[in-house]
Amino acid sequence: MTVNLSCDRDPGDTACSGRGAGASTRTGTRLPLAGLVEFSTCDWPGRLVATAFCQGCPWSCPYCHNPALRDPRAPATVPWSDLTDLVRRRRGLLDGVVLSGGEPTVHPQFPTAARELKDLGTGVGLHTGGALPGRLEAALGALDWVGLDIKAPRRLYRQLTGSDTAADRAFESLRLLRGSGADHEVRTTLDLRLDEESLFELAEELLAEGVTAFTLQALRSQDGRTVLRRPSDLSAALLDRWRGSFRALVLRE
Repeated sequence: MTVNLSCDRDPGDTACSGRGAGASTRTGTRLPLAGLVEFSTCDWPGRLVATAFCQGCPWSCPYCHNPALRDPRAPATVPWSDLTDLVRRRRGLLDGVVLSGGEPTVHPQFPTAARELKDLGTGVGLHTGGALPGRLEAALGALDWVGLDIKAPRRLYRQLTGSDTAADRAFESLRLLRGSGADHEVRTTLDLRLDEESLFELAEELLAEGVTAFTLQALRSQDGRTVLRRPSDLSAALLDRWRGSFRALVLRE
């Protein structure tokens, strides 16, 4: 199994370096990890972090960069202690740790694991699709930042994730985040199934939820090497309308 550790950028970019599946055969004692990037500048905006990739995800998004991480029963390949030891060694050098995936919240021990990292004196970030809002809520006190992936307007969620409940879960997670006051980023990857009418529909749904800052992410090939669709490919009329609607619109090319 190979874990894509490209940080959604060119694999040759030296801003991200790490190791993935195959690095160890021992099992983690907290979250099951399948990869660990020791230095990343692109997983938490404005922060230098380590990023840990968790095994397991309940959804089947077609553009997923790490499809091998979907099976939550697969054994961990990076010990949890590798991450906690890294945090201790790099205290003062790293701004934090990002738990990515996969979907970290799929594991019942996720809130405990987040608090363990927080107790080590590091910032804790999370990448999530919002698949388990209750577990997200239980961990919010330990999280300093959350990157929430909103996949599509509600009517297209099942098509993109394969789950009948995905839309309700994702938007409930969004409400929990907004209500908590936790620092967060709401973002959407420009899947080819999202035409401009669908994107406009999604933006209206986000505005109705009180979202004021929105990030659009380029769609890349599964290996991360090729950009298939950029935010700048969208019509100027749509982008200008969004700039007038959102307090901040980020185009992540």
